[in-house]
Formats: sequence, structure tokens, C-alpha cells
Amino acid sequence: MFSWLGKEGGGRERGGGGDVVQTVTGGLRDLYLRKLLPLEEHYRFHDFHSPALEEADFENKPMVLLVGQYSTGKTTFIRYLLEQDFPGMRIGPEPTTDSFIAVMYGDSEGSIPGNALVVDPKKPFRKLSRFGNAFLNRFMCSQLPNQVLKSISIIDSPGILSGEKQRISRGYDFCQVLQWFAERVDRIILLFDAHKLDISDEFSEAIKSFRGQDDKIRVVLNKADQVDTQQLMRVYGALMWSLGKVINTPEVLRVYIGSFWAHPLRNTENRRLFEAEAQDLFKDIQSLPQKAAVRKLNDLIKRARLAKVHAYIISYLKKEMPSVFGKENKKKELISRLPEIYVQLQREYHISAGDFPEVKKMQELLETCDFTKFHSLKPKLIEAVDNMLANKIASLMSLIRQEEINMPTEIVQGGAFDGTMAGPFGHGYGEGAKEGADEDEWVVAKDKPAYDEIFYTLSPINGKISGISAKKEMVTSKLPNSVLGKIWKLSDCDGDGMLDDEEFALAKHLIKIKLDGYELPGTLPSHLVPPSHRKPFQTAE
Repeated sequence: MFSWLGKEGGGRERGGGGDVVQTVTGGLRDLYLRKLLPLEEHYRFHDFHSPALEEADFENKPMVLLVGQYSTGKTTFIRYLLEQDFPGMRIGPEPTTDSFIAVMYGDSEGSIPGNALVVDPKKPFRKLSRFGNAFLNRFMCSQLPNQVLKSISIIDSPGILSGEKQRISRGYDFCQVLQWFAERVDRIILLFDAHKLDISDEFSEAIKSFRGQDDKIRVVLNKADQVDTQQLMRVYGALMWSLGKVINTPEVLRVYIGSFWAHPLRNTENRRLFEAEAQDLFKDIQSLPQKAAVRKLNDLIKRARLAKVHAYIISYLKKEMPSVFGKENKKKELISRLPEIYVQLQREYHISAGDFPEVKKMQELLETCDFTKFHSLKPKLIEAVDNMLANKIASLMSLIRQEEINMPTEIVQGGAFDGTMAGPFGHGYGEGAKEGADEDEWVVAKDKPAYDEIFYTLSPINGKISGISAKKEMVTSKLPNSVLGKIWKLSDCDGDGMLDDEEFALAKHLIKIKLDGYELPGTLPSHLVPPSHRKPFQTAE
């Protein structure tokens, strides 16, 4: 467990000692309740931005939110990861998922309707009640005993509509719900179909609602096996162009290409690419439990910065209001001048423009407020948050790093993740430097006759060629010297500065591995050691 030493906070004492011991989660919750929450409540932060955090928000498992247009494979993707059906699952080419479904671990299979879900204090969904019955009737929790769900929870969202369908009102603010989830999940996965790259107006608004959560977003180009390589290049380019118009960030989003379902590939020419992409995506998801504490810490810091800015805005508006006459006209003037007020506050308090909320949204919310009921600036509340950011957060961060070193790595297991971890179907098995690992014969032997012909043209003396002779041949590969130097080090098994015919064949084999796009091993695997060098080499080790 994480331990956080200090006099502040509601921790539990270690038996026989006076040290206060808290988990990082408990430390974050305590800091929020004592330092940040008073500032939020004083300046009505929850009415403008995000509801107050509860204990379940700090204690919940990492969550993954899936978002995409209908029939892009969101529900199938969850089925692929879990390798089993879940209650409420519906799959089809039409818009089948019309509800938000929280897929979570449970001792037995079952579902909990939205209205019951938002009153459960153990679930992190209580604040969703503010979206009303129209939403809660389309929200449910699907529970099942699945190994994957012991480490993460997955949120399936309704297929985003396109064309005329998007004009039909859902009965609740879809983008606001997505924003609520985006602030609390650890990963947001946007799914696209290789045949449907158009981003509808509703999908565009949904993506824009993730503003400020760009570090959580990953993109999956699904059903990529249904197009050939040439078409895939065009599809990928079109997707990046479409995303560039919607997501306004200087960084290029990570796009994972593949076919995420348990069916044969329709086009196998890109199989190796799909396997590598799936492995990268799995690693990203598997790392979420280990990074959960850092993510919660990061989200709390972002929330604290926004709360500070909000306090400055509200207190400024309060200060500018007249005490008696002309209140309504002054209110209209201040709302219209909000962009100028932002600039003034940036200069006065040395705040980055990126920390301020969106102007249009803020102006709309201010329209219904009574500015005279706002509070003036209270420096002690600001100082408490500044102290939290400068000192307490840093202490927790150092403890997280220390615990990552001391504790075994926690990763997501079970379902599709187990199929890629070991055995002959694990990623990279029998490829590159791993080729021949389970064979009795030396894997280089099959190409050794061709390598021997080159070896004897280099005028060996006493069965060996010098480093200069070997270099002349090795540089013809056009690999950089840093790579060739590593290959030389791996190949010169006896370290005499010369290569015999087997060592030279090994060097050529390693060059071939690198030219085929694989990484070189850090140390020479036992199955690649030349037969005549195995006993002395392994003894030396």
C-alpha cells in the first residue's frame, strides 16, 4: 500500500506506532475535501463546470470510454476484449446500442438500471442523476465475473447518429454526459469504421466535448481487414485529415489499425501490421491500473487550476457590480466583455490562457446568474489550493514513484489479453531474433552455405577474418555504424576481435534480422550462439 506521512488528514494509525498511514487515494480524497472543495463551493464551481467529487470517484477502478458512430464495432470490441457476452449486449449493423452501459465486475451476471445505479454510493455514478430520467432510462450497469473487469471497467456509449437521424432529440444533453465521463475515465477510445470515415455534426460536437482531455484519447481504425493495403493508406490519410479539422492539437493522435473481433481476417496481407497494432493497444490498456494513481493526481491538478481561475472570474464580476442601480445593464456589459476580462486576469495573476474555460459556454451560464450573490476574492482559499499544488501534490507524486519501484507491476489480465502473452501465438513469437528458439538445429545453419561463400572471399587467415575485412562486408548493408557495432559485439562470441565462419554467419544473420525490421536482442540468446562456441560461451556467462 502507499503510505503518506503527515499530521494532516483522516488517516489510520499503524499498530504500535504514531505514523499516519494513508493510501494515495485516501491522500488525494483528503486534499480535495480540505483544500479544494471549500474553494469550489464558495464560488459555485459545481454549477458551472463539474459536480463535486465523491469517495467512489477516488476509489473506482480505471475506466475506458468507447465512443464512435453506429456500427463501428464498439460493443463488438468489448466482446472481443472480454471473450464473453455481457448483459444488455446487442450487436448489429443498425444503431443497436441506444444506452450508456457500464460494464463492470460482479460476482454474478446481472444488470442494474440507471435510477438504481445513481443512488449506489459504491459506484462512481451518483452525480449523473442531474441529467434526469431521460438519461437514466438509457443508462445501466452490466455486471459479470470476468478476469478483465477485475482491473478495469468499460463504458459503452450509444452509436453516434449521422445525417437526418442526428436531428432527433435524445431527451438529454448527450455531449454533457460524454464530458462528465471524459473527466473521470482513464482512457477515451474513438472508434472509426474503415468504410465510414465521415465525422457527423453530432460526432464532431462529441469530440469537442473532450476538450482538455486530449492526453486520454486514442483512436482505433476498426475493420481495416476489409480493405487492401493501397486502400488502407488512403483511408488512414483521410481519417487523419478529418480528425485534424475536429481535434485542435499540435500533436498527432495515436491511431491503432486493426480488426478487433474474433473472426478470420478478410484480407491477410496486413496481418503482421494488425498484430503489432493490437499488441500496442493492449499494452496501453494493460498499463492503466499501474497509472491510475497518477491519472487521478493529474485530473485533480487540472481541476484545481480550473477552480482557481473560476474563483478569479467570479470575484472579478462581483467586484465590478454596482451596489444599487444599473445592475442588469452592468451584468450584460460584463458578459459581453468576458474575453477582455480573461486577458486582464491572465496578466494580473500570470495565468496561462489554456487554463480558462471556453468563453461562449461561460457566457451562456452567466446569463442565468445573479452577480450580486457572487462572493469577493478570499485569498486564504486561494492560498490553500496553492499550498496543495506546491507541496502536498509533490509529496504524493514522489510516493507514487517509490511505490511503482517497490510493488510488482499490475496489468490487466484475462480475456483477449491472455492470448497475446505467451505461447506460439504471442506477439513476435518465432520472429526476428526469436526465430529458431524452439528448434534443435542452429537457425543460422540454413543460410550458412551462402554466408560461407562470402566469408572465403574475404581471405581468412587460420580460419578467421580480421575486423577490417568484416567491416568491408558489413557496411554494404548500409546500416549505421551504431547498429553494426552492436552486431559485431553480439557476433564476436569469444571476444578475440576476429570472426570465424560461424561468427561471421551469425553477423550476417543479425544484419538480416535488422533489415527485416526487427529489433536486435540486448544480449545474444542461447539458441543463436554458434555450435562451436556454446560451451565456452555459456561457461563464461
